[in-house]
Amino acid sequence: MAASTPVKHAWRALLGLLVVIAVLFGFNALGVYVFKAASWVPELALDLQGGTQIILQAKTPDGAAPTSDQMAQAATIIRQRVDASGVGESDINTQAGNQIVVQIPGQADDETRARIEASAQMQLRSVLFTGAPATSFVGDDGKQTPYPTPAPTLQATPTASPSNGSDPSWITPKLQAEFLAYDCGAEGNDPANAPKDQPLITCEADNSVKYILGPVELDGSLINDASYGMNSQTGQWEVQLKFNGDGTKLFADVSTRLYGLKAESPRDQFAFVLDGQVISAPRMNAVITDGNPSITGSFTEQSAKTLADQLKYGALPLSFTVVSSDTISATLGSQQLQIGLIAGLIGLALVAAYSLLSYRALGFVIIASLMVMGVITYALLCILAWRMGFRLSLAGVAGLIVTIAFTADSFIVYFERIRDELRDGKSITGAVEDGWASAKRTIYIAKAVNILAAVVLYILADATVKGFAFTLGLTTAIDILIFILFTHPVMQLVARTPFFGEGHRFSGMDPEALGAVYRGRSQFRTPVIEGKGAAVRRTARSRGEAERRQTIAERKLAAERATKDAAVGTDTSKKGADR
Repeated sequence: MAASTPVKHAWRALLGLLVVIAVLFGFNALGVYVFKAASWVPELALDLQGGTQIILQAKTPDGAAPTSDQMAQAATIIRQRVDASGVGESDINTQAGNQIVVQIPGQADDETRARIEASAQMQLRSVLFTGAPATSFVGDDGKQTPYPTPAPTLQATPTASPSNGSDPSWITPKLQAEFLAYDCGAEGNDPANAPKDQPLITCEADNSVKYILGPVELDGSLINDASYGMNSQTGQWEVQLKFNGDGTKLFADVSTRLYGLKAESPRDQFAFVLDGQVISAPRMNAVITDGNPSITGSFTEQSAKTLADQLKYGALPLSFTVVSSDTISATLGSQQLQIGLIAGLIGLALVAAYSLLSYRALGFVIIASLMVMGVITYALLCILAWRMGFRLSLAGVAGLIVTIAFTADSFIVYFERIRDELRDGKSITGAVEDGWASAKRTIYIAKAVNILAAVVLYILADATVKGFAFTLGLTTAIDILIFILFTHPVMQLVARTPFFGEGHRFSGMDPEALGAVYRGRSQFRTPVIEGKGAAVRRTARSRGEAERRQTIAERKLAAERATKDAAVGTDTSKKGADR
């Protein structure tokens, strides 16, 4: 005989849940063993793990003290850069008027440090000349000879006034000599604070190319947005820029000029300079008047993302030097984490004990559901740490603990609806289906309210509370998934077993123990009492319990019907007396 539709639905749901769990753990295994970027342990935040503290000191081009607005803007942009690098739960603050303190969970890698420390203004300059980073040449004797220091007598000003940023008149004999002798790796270099209205000698960020650049023609404040993606036609990664209104006009003029210099490479290049170093110097392949240029080249996904982040978050009005970089200890430490975990286990144990006392064997369904929920939550925390940089703070642990209570409340709603259907005289399998039909709307509404509250809290609350809001919203969504794919399907299956289906007294669904006297809204079947003792008292208690479960509206309706029945009875008795 073929399985019934509810049974088929239950097995399909459980199979789907198994697939979801397998995909989650398989995806994380890919990150652990293939990409070497994930872990089987969720990452901890600064308050639980400790981390790295970097103190940056701000400098303005004219040497004046930075304003509070400049420092606030710089802190915001540095926070955006840190977040873009995938590091979560970081702490960034200003201090002493000219310092920014950056605290990052765990050990900051070189890429993250570079993002933080490369915090000067973004400048856009035309390329005048390029060359190898060599500082020496082969002399007549066949030996490497350093380029000489430029003589003070060399001409330092252009013979003719340059007409634009690409004019080769900017390259004076002294500038040419300085370019030849320029050492990209020298500690005394300070291109970040070079004058904006003068040419600049600098290098590629990896010191692979040396440049002479024209004066600044645009700066990073004119860039509204920068993103990266794969070109659908070429299949190559590219970076897309979006200038504001002023930037669109200026870039249109620059692109027109550079496109006309295509035959005079490298003067058709335009350099993006961050912290005095060239991060990209693309050639101009078209006249761009809409303010939406794209940068193409031999990008990988990661290099395109890095460049887009640098262009998007590079418009700082200050430059910074690293004052210190230290390892800091956890403010709460492992002891507080253990206390939080113990509190969670105590809460879980109390929920399990209450479930077993109130619902007998049905309590094991609750415990199993919580275990499956814990497995999925754990896998997602590991994946989010890898893909989004999420780190679990003490506030996040609190969010996980609170969710246990919310989840238990949903089980109570569901199981009480099933018991109500049993009191109405329905079969156990029918009570499970009808109980789910009446309970799921209440559960969905309650979970939607929880998720909405978590979203609002995440958007409006302080950074220290975001971890609580995030874990609360995440686990609430998982709770809904567990109800659909595990709890209800398991109930559909166990209701068809002899132990539950025949209403064993320890099953939690014994119709006799529940008192199957409830027949519908405000209607009760008065049981026929044919004996005395425990059975009679149990039936009376069950009937009283069913009456207590009435809503206010049901009680009013029952009272009205009772009054009406009493009136009818009185009228009938009067007629009998008249006869």
